[in-house]
Amino acid sequence: MEVLSALGSGFLVALTPLNLAMILFGCFTGTLIGALPGIGPINGVAILMPIAYALNFPPETALILLTGVYYGAEYGGRVSSILLNVPGDAGAVMTTLDGNPMARQGKAAEALALSCWSSFIGGTTAIILLTLIGPLLAKLAIAFGPAEYVALMVFAFATLASMVGTSAVKTLIGATIGLMIATVGVDSGTGVNRFTFGSPNLFDGIDFLVVVIGLFGISELFTLLHEEGGEFLGATKLGRSTLKMADLLALKWTIVRSSLVGFIIGVLPGTGASVASAVTYGMEQRIAGASGRFGEGDPRGLAAPEAANNASAGGSLVPMLTLGVPGSGTTAILLGVLLLFNIQPGPLLFTQQPDLAWGLIASMYIGNVALLVINLPLVGIFARLIMLPKAYLIPVIAVLTFIGVFSVSGSTFDLYMMLALGVLGFLLRKLNVSLAPVILGVVLGEIFEDNLRRALSISGGDWKVLFETPATILLWVLAVLILFLPSLLGRFGRRKVEDTETAAD
Repeated sequence: MEVLSALGSGFLVALTPLNLAMILFGCFTGTLIGALPGIGPINGVAILMPIAYALNFPPETALILLTGVYYGAEYGGRVSSILLNVPGDAGAVMTTLDGNPMARQGKAAEALALSCWSSFIGGTTAIILLTLIGPLLAKLAIAFGPAEYVALMVFAFATLASMVGTSAVKTLIGATIGLMIATVGVDSGTGVNRFTFGSPNLFDGIDFLVVVIGLFGISELFTLLHEEGGEFLGATKLGRSTLKMADLLALKWTIVRSSLVGFIIGVLPGTGASVASAVTYGMEQRIAGASGRFGEGDPRGLAAPEAANNASAGGSLVPMLTLGVPGSGTTAILLGVLLLFNIQPGPLLFTQQPDLAWGLIASMYIGNVALLVINLPLVGIFARLIMLPKAYLIPVIAVLTFIGVFSVSGSTFDLYMMLALGVLGFLLRKLNVSLAPVILGVVLGEIFEDNLRRALSISGGDWKVLFETPATILLWVLAVLILFLPSLLGRFGRRKVEDTETAAD
């Protein structure tokens, strides 16, 4: 009853005229952004974040808007994946495997409708679980002290290293760069200037908006300019939808399994839609066995990653709201939004800012229904967005990024810094270094440092305080296991294969 009462108060917040308008606007805009190849939810949220901040919205309104963009972009990413075989973002890669073959078979509209329903069910499942699990996790985590938070940050980085990107080393490099950016400015504890190079513009550090827009928005511009290809891409004919309720019911267990697995994976810090969609696609392929036509237009191969995508998006909000640890790169930006409004995310959020926490959860219920209503009848309109020429797309992104940053800071220095970070982001992309760990390093760096100082101050400089409680010991052990267990299991597996081959010889 306590949860239902809190959720009811959240709906009162979400249904105010301003917040309701922001839900609909965020969902619609997010779908448009997600439909554009390569933009994705993280870039969409990054580009719109300074606008939300500059308009002086209340924190719950700004977060509701950007979360709507996040969810909408997860929906929209399927359009280019199915019609063009070009993933809208990393989480939509698995959608192309069976979605595009269905489109080539004249079932494009059916594939878009199926992905829409799968996304709706996956997202709704995640929101219900977030409603039930979020407050419970907050109550468990409310006993966390500075030492526990230090161990939690280490656990988050360890999880990140093992699950983001193609190389753990490159992921750690990205996180280290983020931590270095977080240390720029005057040290709050000693008053010493760190990495300011004598420039007064850096005394307050590098603004989070500048970091996000530079690394994602500007680097995206450079990437679009660098890519070779035609002026625009050609689309597949939509055809007529033949999706029936019986077809959807035949896939019910695929969607349910993928929703649950996607949510669980989304809760893990450092993972995201790309991991969830890949795991669920492989899981359904193994379950189908010889009866499957995966890679040739099997509906199960489309429904599974689409349900998992949106379920993981909801799951990634759980650690952000309850522990202050981002579950993905996009939630790292949303975490930064809270910090911009001087709101400390974590266990106390549900008690100190109940309107924000429950208003956000309630807005996701509304937004998920709104996305279904928006997406089903407007498939044709969204599909035409992928025909937008680069000559128009690049200037639009450039104008949004420059106006967004300057309207908030009013500093030309920040514009130059944004360009420099854009070059850095472009180089990291070319080196296949994921940008999500960089953002996580920036966001978690300050939290990590503050809690480390606090823990050592309480203990009089005794490092043993970081390993004294059962919670800290458990988190340290989990961090070590996550870092080294996959490597040890891989070596054990290879040795077992070699022994088998030797015995066979």
